Amino acid sequence: MTARHLQLIDPAPADGGAGKAETAPVPRLRIAIATQDMKSLNAHFGSARRFAVWDVTPDEAHFVEAVGFDEVSDESGAHKVEGDDRIGPKVEALTGCNLLFVLAIGGPAAAKVVGARIHPVKLPTAQSIPSVIERVQTMMSGNPPPWLRKAMGAATPRSMDFLDEED
Repeated sequence: MTARHLQLIDPAPADGGAGKAETAPVPRLRIAIATQDMKSLNAHFGSARRFAVWDVTPDEAHFVEAVGFDEVSDESGAHKVEGDDRIGPKVEALTGCNLLFVLAIGGPAAAKVVGARIHPVKLPTAQSIPSVIERVQTMMSGNPPPWLRKAMGAATPRSMDFLDEED
């Protein structure tokens, strides 16, 4: 099973980023949303034909890419061919994401997703992609729950600034 990636490339700002004051880094999460139509969170992990990938901050959201699959499992979780791995390629395609929003995900798939340092989030009903993004932004802005703080910490690049030791 192969994944197709459609990415948008954002041109550099007109001023090249010059003139910006040095500020504290804004928390950013890369989220993936299981979708059949690129409009809504409306798919189980195994049956998702596409994943919409977005970069989200408390104030902005930018579409990053769509990842598509031709062959997917049905929602029963059964494989068409015994030994057919449909989980691994999907997890690989989501490398770099912090959160994965799905309607459902089986135990083995969830274990592989968590092993790839992606936090799966199951929502009980289908909803629009903008409403999922708004939910994430609201949680990022207030006092995030522990699981989201952990994901936000994983998304923040580590600083290599050290205090000089005095002899």
